[in-house]
Amino acid sequence: MKRFINLKGDIVTEALDGFLATTPDSSLARLDSYPHTKVVLRTDWDKSRVAMISGGGSGHEPAHSGFVGEGMLTAAVCGEIFASPSVNAVLSAIVAVTGEAGCLLIVKNYTGDRLNFGLAAERAKALGYKVEMAIVADDIAIPGANQARGVAGTLFVHKIAGFMAAQGAPLQQVSQAARDLAGRIYSIGLSLDTCTVPGNTPEQYLEATEVELGLGIHGEPGVSRIAFAAAAHLMEVACSKVEQAIGQSDRRYALILNNLGSVPPIEMQILAYSLLETSLAERVDVIIGPAQLMTSLDMNGFSISLLALEPQDKEALFSPVAVAAWPGVRQRGDTVSLVPAVLLERPEFDPSSDAGTEEVIHAACTALITSLDDLNQLDSRIGDGDTGTTFANAARCVVDEMDQLPCGDGVRLCHALSDLLARHMGGSSGALMAIFFAATGEAYERTRYWPSALMEGAERMMFYGGAKPGDRTMLDSLLPAIDALQAGRSMDDAAKAARNGADATAKMTKAGAGRASYVPSDSLNGVVDPGSEAIARVFEKVAQRL
Repeated sequence: MKRFINLKGDIVTEALDGFLATTPDSSLARLDSYPHTKVVLRTDWDKSRVAMISGGGSGHEPAHSGFVGEGMLTAAVCGEIFASPSVNAVLSAIVAVTGEAGCLLIVKNYTGDRLNFGLAAERAKALGYKVEMAIVADDIAIPGANQARGVAGTLFVHKIAGFMAAQGAPLQQVSQAARDLAGRIYSIGLSLDTCTVPGNTPEQYLEATEVELGLGIHGEPGVSRIAFAAAAHLMEVACSKVEQAIGQSDRRYALILNNLGSVPPIEMQILAYSLLETSLAERVDVIIGPAQLMTSLDMNGFSISLLALEPQDKEALFSPVAVAAWPGVRQRGDTVSLVPAVLLERPEFDPSSDAGTEEVIHAACTALITSLDDLNQLDSRIGDGDTGTTFANAARCVVDEMDQLPCGDGVRLCHALSDLLARHMGGSSGALMAIFFAATGEAYERTRYWPSALMEGAERMMFYGGAKPGDRTMLDSLLPAIDALQAGRSMDDAAKAARNGADATAKMTKAGAGRASYVPSDSLNGVVDPGSEAIARVFEKVAQRL
């Protein structure tokens, strides 16, 4: 698998140096003991306050170094990818930032972390330092597990205990609060695929139809594999597991929605929407994310973490911090909608019926809806892969509005379709088709002859869109079909002309308009233009029905 790395052995040190060189917080530094000791720490730390130290294996960025700063961590100790840092590295961090007030080690419940942080704590105590440790074991994937894993819920401890330390609370109070917090956190993850350690060969053990529920942040197998489904269903499954763990009570919760690595922002927003539609969300007061907080390299998944709130927790969660990786906190509430200052009124059309017209519309819409995947696949080779989705969504809107369309009045029908497509069909295709129907309606009102009216519509498309025949667009199938109708030939002949026009675009190695105009000739050769293919399929389906 291709990766943006240099030498495998330099991944963590180079990443930390890159982070320190670009972070807005100029008060961060690293201990000058690379490569064996990789510690990011604050240089402005007041040692009269309790120091907060966490860390673990790298590969979970922005955790842990990304949370070093005012109000959260004092230092982060970083190991190699998914490997606990050494005892000496942890001890170096303790010595560097701990004063008379002492320090708290926040440790995720993995054997390597517990042992190395624990031994470092004992050695620091022997040197006269006051050290306490809080272990976070928030993963609820495996009910009754003797050693639950520590995952993204650890960030609740960083934030709230960090707030207490910044306020000057003593070590015993901070450490006791951290342990109490750890007992009130519940987390679970779900992923479409596992992660891949840079430099290693990917292991694909999930089938295309499977997702993993309850997997660990190092790619450890989950508690179960379940069938891939829509985002709302997968989120419901994950949330139901958390609900089982927290049981029935009147407790209110704070929630973290964490991107495990490679979920695109738009999908994380869909997951956020889906989460807020669950019954679990009704028990949530505070939301953090969606954001990349504790990742697992390139894992294509998410995790949710809940904290059962105590009265003092909200102040700590909402307190500002000088940490760029912390996304902020929001009180859960309804989405605000504002009415535009100028609201465009939708034209009113009296519904009317015409069996032949309705048959043509149904045939055209059916052709576009059933061609969704084929058109997207074509477009993905020369564009952004959305032509099928754009046309199919528009077709569904038309079908949904059929009972309201003036199908018995050709002029009004064209204007109604133009308005509908302008509102609901995105992209350049939506604007072009809206122009086409508006101009066709105006022409038909004058001529009462569909072939010439359609040609005028196509001409207005060319005027506004800037394309012409041979530019590798939908015009290359639309114009030949309209020409056939103007010549008095049948709809079958028009469909054949559209098909020939679409097929001819596969031999056009230069596009004069549209996204394909930015694509190299080699990529165009042999690929039918998806817009032209869509028009050809519409004419073919209409001819078949008629």
